[in-house]
Amino acid sequence: MAQNFTKGLKSLIDEANSEVAVMTIDDAKVKVSDENYVFVDIRDGTEVQRTGLLPGAVHCSRGTMEFQIAPDSPHHKPVFNQDKTYVFYCAAAGRSALAAKLAMDMGMSPVMHMAGGFDEWVKQGGPVDTSQN
Repeated sequence: MAQNFTKGLKSLIDEANSEVAVMTIDDAKVKVSDENYVFVDIRDGTEVQRTGLLPGAVHCSRGTMEFQIAPDSPHHKPVFNQDKTYVFYCAAAGRSALAAKLAMDMGMSPVMHMAGGFDEWVKQGGPVDTSQN
C-alpha cells in the first residue's frame, strides 16, 4: 500500500517561508561583508567544491546542520553560538527555507534565508569565493 503523505514539498517550503524572514540578493550583497551577519551555505560539499561559496560564508551541509548547530553535540561549531544574524542559503532557496526554519525551531535567532539562493546570487553578479575548491 502506498504512503499517505499529508504534506508535499511545496507546502513545506511555503510553511517555512511564512515563518522565516527572506533577505533579497541586493541586501545580501551589502550584508555579506558585515561582521554582524553569518552566511551559511547548506549545499552539499560537492556543490560547494564545484561552484564556490559567498565570500566569508560558513559551509554546513544540511544533512549535518543539527549536529553542528546544537551546543550539546560533540560536532557543535562555535560559529553557530554568536550574537549575530544567520542567513542560510542553498542553490535555489528551497533547502535554505527549510534549514532556516529548523534552525529557528532549535532556538537560533535571528535567522533568515537568501531569496533565489546561490544561483540567483551568481546571476546577479555577486562575488564568489572559489579558494576552497
